[in-house]
Formats: sequence, structure tokens, C-alpha cells
Amino acid sequence: MKRVRGFTLLELMIVVAVIAILATIALTAYNKQIRKSRRAEAKQALSDLIIKQEKWRSNNTAYGTCNQAVDPVTAAGTACASFNSGLSYYAVAVTANNATSYTMTATPKTADQLNDSCGTLTVAMASGSITRSPTTTGCW
Repeated sequence: MKRVRGFTLLELMIVVAVIAILATIALTAYNKQIRKSRRAEAKQALSDLIIKQEKWRSNNTAYGTCNQAVDPVTAAGTACASFNSGLSYYAVAVTANNATSYTMTATPKTADQLNDSCGTLTVAMASGSITRSPTTTGCW
């Protein structure tokens, strides 16, 4: 009797299952890394707004709104919207401001970025001390 060479259907199915498992793990890690790289946009935008807030405060008695900080000359009502239109994955806003403090948030715009483990990023400045949240390792 002649011996037949080749793979059985069971062996092929095991190989397909292993490849599917590896692909799932790789895709999950890839998506997590993409979200992390997009988070850099939010951190940069918040850093820019921090600098703009300090510039505004150096010439005024209180920290400004988003519009005032972004466009200190005219404080146009569309300045913050224009700033946000340059951002692809996050929207930034000044949610509270007064003479000694402000709070800024970067909220995810896209559905995929909503799945980011860090979610909404917040920077709060109170009496010269900046606090960032969430405090989860890797978010900042």
C-alpha cells in the first residue's frame, strides 16, 4: 500500500486557528498603540492652551476663556472653534476659569478614540499648581 503525503483537514484547521489567535492579539495591540499616538494630539493641544492661558493672564486680571486664550487680540467667538478644527481626534475646551485657576479638557471626537483607556484628558491649574487627570500610568 502506497503512503499518501500531505496535511489532514484537522492539521490545517489548527494552523488557521493559531493564525487567527495571533492576528487578534496583534490587531488589539496595534489599535491600542494607534489610540496612544492620537492621544499625543490632545496633550499637545492642552500644552498649547496652557501657554496661551499664561500669556493671557500676564496681561489681564484673570485667566481667559478658550476664545480669549486662543485669540487674545480680538477674543473672537470662533477662535476656539477654529483651534478645534485643526484637531482630528480631540476637542479642547476651557471649562472653568477665574483669577487664580482654570480647567481645560480634551474630549475624544471619534468613536475609536472613545475606546481609549484614558478617555477625556483634563488639566487643572489652581494657585500655580497644575494637576493632570486621569492619573493612570501612561496617559500623560
